[in-house]
Amino acid sequence: MNNNELLSIKQRFGIIGTSQKLNHAIQVAAQVAPTDMTVLITGESGSGKESFSKIIHQLSPRKHGKFIAINCGAIPEGTIDSELFGHEKGSFTGAYEARKGYFEDTNGGTIFLDEIGEMPVQTQARLLRVLENGEFIKVGSSKVLKTDVRVVAATNVNLSEAVERGKFREDLYYRLSTVPIFVPPLRERGQDIDLLFRKFASDFAEKYRVESVKLDDQAKEILIRYRFPGNIRQLKNLVEQISALELDRIISADTLTKYLPQNNSSLPALYKGGQGENSENLNERDLLYKVLFDMKKDMNDLKKLVHDMLETGAIDKDAINENPNLFRNLDEEKLIPEEITKNDFTEPIYIQPTTTDSDDYSYDNVHDIVHEEDESLSIEEKEKELIIKALRKNNNKRKYAAQDLGISERTLYRKIKQYEID
Repeated sequence: MNNNELLSIKQRFGIIGTSQKLNHAIQVAAQVAPTDMTVLITGESGSGKESFSKIIHQLSPRKHGKFIAINCGAIPEGTIDSELFGHEKGSFTGAYEARKGYFEDTNGGTIFLDEIGEMPVQTQARLLRVLENGEFIKVGSSKVLKTDVRVVAATNVNLSEAVERGKFREDLYYRLSTVPIFVPPLRERGQDIDLLFRKFASDFAEKYRVESVKLDDQAKEILIRYRFPGNIRQLKNLVEQISALELDRIISADTLTKYLPQNNSSLPALYKGGQGENSENLNERDLLYKVLFDMKKDMNDLKKLVHDMLETGAIDKDAINENPNLFRNLDEEKLIPEEITKNDFTEPIYIQPTTTDSDDYSYDNVHDIVHEEDESLSIEEKEKELIIKALRKNNNKRKYAAQDLGISERTLYRKIKQYEID
């Protein structure tokens, strides 16, 4: 696909952006569109997955047929079979007449099943039969019906993990993922964030009949660095708020910061998205780097604190020399607590002695004690501790805990099993 064809698709479907990952996703959608292959679109909530389902339908021979988008997570479990496959009169309470389901009504067209990971297991078995044989049975009937429908599915959860937990059928997962398309999160699209901001600002200026808001250079830099857990949907809401509420149409960094949730704006964007072993290893490495940098900062702060307290007389040097056991059993005495805050986690840090053959804990070797303790700290324990705190902070919701830690949900799930965290 050349650049003109790519630009034409973007203009036709209102897609803004020039990032390489976005362009790749569009190219895959355009290439698979003329076929009848099943497509699985993955990506975070709000990243624009439905736009790719429309690309696939409109560029296919089925473009004159019906296109229906269904949110599987929004349909109650007791009625989803009836919604998708229809029912006969009297098949259940309230079924006063027969009804066609979406698969029968969309014969010859395309069905977009959003949030496919929320579909009940029983319904998954029915869907698998449609995908394999083009056959289905209405609720309350024994008659086999045929349909010619193309299925495009989307999810913001890791289906391979759902298969491992028994929440999703393995055979259906492989049948759906004939052609996978990954839609990158907004934070991985670089300058696209600024392009989208300007597009939304122009749209809302026209809507509210006001001058379009603009970002100064510092505000633009903050916007691009922000993680946007809600992706494009969150950015659009942000621009609408600013457009409607701010009188000054030049938005400064301080003004922009007021509209950004503080619990996310300061977190590093370590999550690399994508799939596969390489991205998973990269996420683990980033997490370890983060832990190491935090440990180094904590120890440097602690060394400075001890030095300052000794220099100012807050700690009696003679008392240290006269009491060689002063630095022992600090878990009980809690001699020098220091509250160190990072990423919304607050923990007390104490000086701990290292094991030596001598009882010489004089003022002169305090820095050596701290240095030896720095080398003995366990990265695994620190990593486990951060994971536990992130889970507690987010009420054991792994998705949000993974976002706070800057790793993928799959990596977090494996770490929980590795460290046997309840």
